[in-house]
Amino acid sequence: MVTDKQVRKLMQELQRSGEMSKAAASAGMSRTTGYRYAKAGRLPSDMKPERTWRTREDPFAEDWEEAVEMFIQAPTLEAKTVFDYLCEKKPDAYQEGQLRTFQRHVRDWRATFGPPKMVFFPQEHRPGEAMQTDFTYLGELRLTVCGESIREILCHQVLPYSNWEWGTLCLSESLLALRRGMQSALFELGRIPEYSQTDNSTAATHQVSERKRDFNEEYVRLVEHFKMKPRTTAVGQKEQNGDIEAANGAFKRALEQHLLLRGSRDFSSFEDLESWIQEVMTKRNHLRRERLGAEMKKMRQLDVKRIAEYDEMRCRVTRGSTILIKKNTYSLPSRLIGEEVPVRVYERTIEVRFKGKIQLVCDRLIGEGKACIDYRHIIWSLVKKPGAFVRYRHREAMFPSLVFRRAYDELIKAYGAGRRSDLAYLKLLHLAAATMESEVQIALVLLLEAGEVPHVDAVKRLVGEDEIEIPAMAPLRADLGVYDLLLSAGGGL
Repeated sequence: MVTDKQVRKLMQELQRSGEMSKAAASAGMSRTTGYRYAKAGRLPSDMKPERTWRTREDPFAEDWEEAVEMFIQAPTLEAKTVFDYLCEKKPDAYQEGQLRTFQRHVRDWRATFGPPKMVFFPQEHRPGEAMQTDFTYLGELRLTVCGESIREILCHQVLPYSNWEWGTLCLSESLLALRRGMQSALFELGRIPEYSQTDNSTAATHQVSERKRDFNEEYVRLVEHFKMKPRTTAVGQKEQNGDIEAANGAFKRALEQHLLLRGSRDFSSFEDLESWIQEVMTKRNHLRRERLGAEMKKMRQLDVKRIAEYDEMRCRVTRGSTILIKKNTYSLPSRLIGEEVPVRVYERTIEVRFKGKIQLVCDRLIGEGKACIDYRHIIWSLVKKPGAFVRYRHREAMFPSLVFRRAYDELIKAYGAGRRSDLAYLKLLHLAAATMESEVQIALVLLLEAGEVPHVDAVKRLVGEDEIEIPAMAPLRADLGVYDLLLSAGGGL
């Protein structure tokens, strides 16, 4: 049985040497067979007559017309769904092993009589025309930072003509992440394309009607700052952003290979991880430098400054010593209650100032309805109002570690649930805020292991909270005579 591969080999050798004996031997066939295929000029698969008869009776002939009618009425029906329907209708006539046969029947019918399919039209990209941006999750790469799993998102940029790419890590598909990612790519590139293209993410667009979205004002200002024009895909037509979608998958596959070479998926910090990812991009971009050169000639020189990568707002500190930022709650020192403080909201952190001095820097909460409460900000008031502890809305934040939670449980066992145990625990928190939390925690561990009640007096004995003794010192009396001796010895100055 001669294969298509053998005949192709025969033709190649025949063109190279012109000798049938040598070409046939190289292709693994007799000279007579070689002459036959050379004369026919066709491959074996093309010479095989198409079979028009059935070798066995069609098992679906009785119900085929009904199945076809179902596909006509609902073109998106899957073959398996209809097959399951036929099995329920006639359990004795059809078996599970006939599914693949039925699927082939449906595939052949759709190719012959079915409705037309959507045609995708390959597009020619113009150099320097657009930079496409998209967010893609990296969860399948199983990356860790200091041993802990992360759920990072990559803000990914691609120039479709050359496939040059860049990216930054972010926590969510926010405008802050888009702002940081876009300008990081533009400053790395050093050039500005004509368009900035995104899909219809909420970072760039908002709903106007069922089939229409419009650009957010902040996104438009961002794009105009870099003297570009905003462009997006049609609603529900993600294939119009196909280049960046394909680049997402290709880059994650490349990251997987580089992780295998690296031998570890753990990184010391988010900055270390982002730097490593950008190193991989730089290596890939080096192979695209020829087509990138054509793009660089078409793009404008980057002639604008970076814009702030944070949002600014002002918040008034409530009586609960908290502020509300993007629907999440953060605590501040109680001395700021009633004051209006300026806030900088970065993609990853929150920074609060007052009169030019930083009052709070903490990780930004992602989502809504969450709270970041530091017990040090409110413990001075809570220890005076212990009755508020039991139903305090953010009560769980008053347990900075599992050790403190165990200490509270032991106090309840010793004194019973109520004011006495609550006050005893709040005094422990007060001590931790006034001294060092780590020392108080060590003392609590020692007391719990010894089976003692973790009372504040016992903790104080262990942490050594004694008043600092100032040593008694005689008042300094300056003897100016030594200067006379210096002058007499040196003969003057």
